[in-house]
Amino acid sequence: MYEKDGEKYFVVDSHSHFWDASKENWVEGKEQFAKGWIDCFYGYHQLGPPETHWDWDHYLKPSPEDFERDMFVEGHVDYAIFQSTYLKEWYKDGFNTVDQNAALLEKWGDRLIVNGRFDPREGDAGLKQLEADVKKYKHKGVKLYTAEWNGASRGYKLTDPECYEFLAAAQELGIKNIHVHKGPTIWPLDKDAFDVADVDHAATDFQGLNFIVEHVGLPRIEDFCFMAVQEPNVYAGLSVVVGGLMHARPKFFAKVMGELLFWVGEDKMLFGGDYNIWVPKWQVEGLVDWQMPDDDQFADYPRLTTASKKKILGLNAAKLYDIPVPSELQLPTAADEASAPGEELVEDRAGAQA
Repeated sequence: MYEKDGEKYFVVDSHSHFWDASKENWVEGKEQFAKGWIDCFYGYHQLGPPETHWDWDHYLKPSPEDFERDMFVEGHVDYAIFQSTYLKEWYKDGFNTVDQNAALLEKWGDRLIVNGRFDPREGDAGLKQLEADVKKYKHKGVKLYTAEWNGASRGYKLTDPECYEFLAAAQELGIKNIHVHKGPTIWPLDKDAFDVADVDHAATDFQGLNFIVEHVGLPRIEDFCFMAVQEPNVYAGLSVVVGGLMHARPKFFAKVMGELLFWVGEDKMLFGGDYNIWVPKWQVEGLVDWQMPDDDQFADYPRLTTASKKKILGLNAAKLYDIPVPSELQLPTAADEASAPGEELVEDRAGAQA
């Protein structure tokens, strides 16, 4: 729990990793891609405050002790959600697999949620693996990388028939949160494979699933906002938005936050620190302190209130993942209000937009 000026914030980091990009894990003959991937991450790392920077060798493979310190001891995080990214084309044991993440459940199972993944190009074997992972780890969410390489394939779309089969299977297995990387590309993946257009169609067809668009489709922020405002089950994942822009590009950060607040709304925005691209401490503290600049160019954007920040930093994600929130950290509600942020009927939202 983070406390500032008498206000207490329940923090859920909805987008974190525990990766292994060590040289020993690089696939022979694919070293340039394994190195290029983590080098690109390391470039994003430099967008944080200088005092938070790690040296490159340390950055390749964080330790459990690093994770504990950075997230729970110093980072103000109450719950963390691991998002899995496999990349076995370049990393022998995978970059950030379910099993690798789950190794930390033994110590932090009461504060840690491990999400799974699937790749529709894996066919029946992939469906069986998803079923086995859900049975073992009780996944409530998955992370999808639509631009991930798989053999000769350089990506897929959520609207592919094979992907629809996996989305239907995920829903039947009890998964309700689909985190989709739709934002800045990472070399050598293709930028166009991260386009947000396929989310619109899938979200309409699978209204029982929540689609959390990680990195809010950057740089396609307008495309994302105009799609998300009409889809009640599409959410804005703020990883990279906070870590990549708040310190390094403050004016662009204000524009992105303003567009999200105006179109998508504070009830559908989720904080993500994107560990260990960045540590969460400065992001949490910075977001609590942040206010929309008092400039004419930002005059038509909504302002963040303390209640808004509490929703974004943790309460919205807690609702999606059924995370218990202590009563003293919840927002007060009137008798005719929803008991948690983001709780509104599809028809109510449609009526409000008419």
